[in-house]
Amino acid sequence: TITAANAPAASGPYCHAKLAGNMLFISGQLGVDPATGEMGADVSAQAKLALNNLGIILKEAGMDYADVVKTT
Repeated sequence: TITAANAPAASGPYCHAKLAGNMLFISGQLGVDPATGEMGADVSAQAKLALNNLGIILKEAGMDYADVVKTT
């Protein structure tokens, strides 16, 4: 189980990510600012925040965006 201290807390009974062998499964991320807990002002800001949060979780797992194979 991966828990990233700098990412927004998971909403509900979720964890940030699970590492299974060499594959990392990241839970869906909202466009929330990890510093304030507030949603981004508009869809563009929310998209940037969600991708930033994914990056924080990837980093916690020792990975980066280059390691991403698929998103849904």
